[in-house]
Amino acid sequence: MKADLHCHTTISDGSLGISDIIRQADRNGVRCIAITDHDSLASLSRSYVLGQRYNVKVIPAVEFSAIDGSRGKKVHILCYMPQKPDRLEGLCLRTSEGRMKLGKSLAMKVLEKYPITLESILRYSAGSKAIYKCHIMHALMDYGYTTELYGNVYDEIFDAKDGLCASQVQSEADFYPDVRFVLTMIKAAGGIAVIAHPKVFDSLDLIEELAKEKLLDGAEVYHSSADEKTQRDIAGICEQYDLIQTGGSDFHGFYNHYAIQIGSLATPEEQLKRIVNLDS
Repeated sequence: MKADLHCHTTISDGSLGISDIIRQADRNGVRCIAITDHDSLASLSRSYVLGQRYNVKVIPAVEFSAIDGSRGKKVHILCYMPQKPDRLEGLCLRTSEGRMKLGKSLAMKVLEKYPITLESILRYSAGSKAIYKCHIMHALMDYGYTTELYGNVYDEIFDAKDGLCASQVQSEADFYPDVRFVLTMIKAAGGIAVIAHPKVFDSLDLIEELAKEKLLDGAEVYHSSADEKTQRDIAGICEQYDLIQTGGSDFHGFYNHYAIQIGSLATPEEQLKRIVNLDS
């Protein structure tokens, strides 16, 4: 069974809605997906119903933003199959509120330089739990300030060192919870905790550390950020500690930094069986 366990919708920073994601998975022959919107479980009930309609198994999931305090680095944690998702709602709410506050701050700073309307940004963030950078850039594209979502204008605004919004960007992780707290909450909810795209935030050492502490269930081996050597390195750590090895496209649609399709990266079936009963 082809399984893409990392997809985003308009509930966070994806450009397609839940139904479009599931229908596209069906078209691409992907029979199992996880909708992993950032710090939100809002897709759970609707995605389950739509998945049944299109014969696509939808795994309940969420991607948590966290901070590795000892290293001062961001880290993303994918949570699959939480048995008591209500126990994660408070965690989602706190982070989403912080991100919305940051997003409004970014938007107002951009409006000082570019004479567009706040409504033009809110048009793209309407279904989301926050205003993301991609929503701001989409509005700037509409008004002709750039023809690229990610390019010179994006860097001029959001570069963490010299950008227009550098101070706000640098504060992005201030409201993120500690990674061990997130993992503890996932365990309390009966979920499976997998570290997302370890290469992006240079988290390979953290995988081993958390595995030794029995806090982590798996790592995302198959992700576009990881070359073959990095995949082997991550897989090696997983094998050493008997961690689940997942894979996914990290699909955001138009808001991806690169062209990628749902199902272009997948979770091996033997690993998928460690997460979900394929017969149910």
